[in-house]
Amino acid sequence: MATAIPTLSEGRTTIRPIRVRDARALERELAENRGWLRKWEATNPHGPMSFDVRSSIRSLQQNARAGFGLPFIIECDGELAGQLNVSSIAYGSLSSATIGYWVSERFAGKGLTPTAVALATDHCFFGVGLHRMEICIRPENEPSLRVVEKLGFRYEGLRRRYIHINGDWRDHFCFALTVDELPTGVLRRWRDGKAVTADAEVPPADRARAARPLVP
Repeated sequence: MATAIPTLSEGRTTIRPIRVRDARALERELAENRGWLRKWEATNPHGPMSFDVRSSIRSLQQNARAGFGLPFIIECDGELAGQLNVSSIAYGSLSSATIGYWVSERFAGKGLTPTAVALATDHCFFGVGLHRMEICIRPENEPSLRVVEKLGFRYEGLRRRYIHINGDWRDHFCFALTVDELPTGVLRRWRDGKAVTADAEVPPADRARAARPLVP
């Protein structure tokens, strides 16, 4: 069941539906930020795969029309700054989805990413009617770990060799929120200083496990 993709703003941050005409600007950002983004990029475990931005956008839009995703562009003061994708949307008894995102290096540390994540999560809870939102993050990705900490996402566990990233299967920490926990929404709770940052704390035992390779 497809749902309309809104344009949402808070301060300098806007998330809006991705468009095919964004392809050239996205290609430029991805090329200029290759070193910044490469270590977090999903890859093909069966070998190299070609990547065409225009085709990727069309695929995201097709997935959205089928009701399984919400692809957004992140903007800062009207300038393209990154992407945020709500994916794996499930309805019915599960009513959940997953959030993934990236921003250009020059926009890092400006509060853009947590604002975009909060806007998207609130829309999924109160606009789409989902119950649970999940974010999975590589243990080495400290900037993303700070995002879930700021917003008070709850740590749920370590997933070993979970997603193929930058040429290998990588461990991920899993964080989530349910709508029951957020009567005022993620954005308002964060802006009011009421997010429970300790909820995102990863136990030392899981950090130690993630630092050790799996052995047969």
